[in-house]
Amino acid sequence: MATQIDEGFDVGGIRLERPFKIRRLGHFGFYANDMKASLRFYRDLLGFQVTDTLDFGPRAKNPADVEGLGDTNGYFLRYGTDHHAFVLFPWKVRKAIDYNNVLVDTATMNQITWQVGSLQEVRNATSWFDEIGIKYGRTGRDIPGSNWHVYPSDPDGRVNELFYGIEQIGWDGLSKPQNMYDHKFMEAPELPYMREAEEVRIARTAGVDLTAGTNSLEDGDAPFDVGGIMLPRPFKVTGIGPVGLFTDDMDGALSFYADRLGFTPTETVDWNGEECHFLRCATEHHSLALYPMALRAELGLTEKSTNMSFGVHLNDYAQLKNAVSWLKGQGVQIRYFPPELFPGMDYTAIALDPDGHAILLYYYMEQVGWDGRPRPADQRRVIDNENWPETLDAVSDTFSGEQFMGPWG
Repeated sequence: MATQIDEGFDVGGIRLERPFKIRRLGHFGFYANDMKASLRFYRDLLGFQVTDTLDFGPRAKNPADVEGLGDTNGYFLRYGTDHHAFVLFPWKVRKAIDYNNVLVDTATMNQITWQVGSLQEVRNATSWFDEIGIKYGRTGRDIPGSNWHVYPSDPDGRVNELFYGIEQIGWDGLSKPQNMYDHKFMEAPELPYMREAEEVRIARTAGVDLTAGTNSLEDGDAPFDVGGIMLPRPFKVTGIGPVGLFTDDMDGALSFYADRLGFTPTETVDWNGEECHFLRCATEHHSLALYPMALRAELGLTEKSTNMSFGVHLNDYAQLKNAVSWLKGQGVQIRYFPPELFPGMDYTAIALDPDGHAILLYYYMEQVGWDGRPRPADQRRVIDNENWPETLDAVSDTFSGEQFMGPWG
């Protein structure tokens, strides 16, 4: 358990209100009703690359339970070096094998995953959740991805995950081979645990073929000059988040995400008489946005989901414009929501996935400095969604914040 000190916990020598600190959105996932259509959207159009699959079919108590339900595989996808930044699971299959009735029909996000700083923080979070009565599904270490985690659920039944240590994909595009999957844990580990280098040494000594993993490097034509690199599409995904959520219980959601998980409120916006709350975990204006459920119908979003939006970051404004134009040409429905609903984000567009989820395309996120104050609303750029300009003037934090480190292709 974390060392509890006066008025808080010792987290790496820093006194905090809880025994962990969320650093960033690590990965995110949707349930899909039509896996073929969703793979086309996220893999072929947006450019996420498949690193591994997980077959849920064998989990059926009776094979007939999943017969005729289509693809039984879940797909793990990346845009950078993290083993996965995005996950697609087959909804009908997962629902068919949900023998304990755990899945909430409108919680179409299979995971909202936040990175903390260490394995010790994951372990301490698990113990703290037990102490304060926060329910979680499980804790341990998952394969594929090799990340240590605990899964607390929010008041609306959405599964969050706190994790540390996700597998990294290198220049060769290979994921960890399945014959290294023996390092999976279904319960919290005893600490300290061996380093990953030792796991690799053990596998090599045992004669494991370390090149037997899935190759996620993208094949095919690359006709577009994107910043001097030839790519298959005229843009490159360089980040994910923020996550937008609808809720019927705003007080409960704010308590869970701010008081329990530790997000910092940045700004509250009143839109059409409804309060929307924006919270951050690092320097970005917001990593998480909470919207009243009443806005879902007003915005014309699917009643089957409590997801308002999932952010996909593009490198720059030019790529954002090119993405919107190209995706329209590929048959994707593009919409524009009121800019007041995305404070701190400049120009944005919504691409609807095959299940009606709103994918928020953007290039800029306002950065919050040491004093914790966002830019005043009257000093932000005025957004005209009817007339996007050819170029934009820079602001003080243009191209600031976390940068994409790897090559684009």
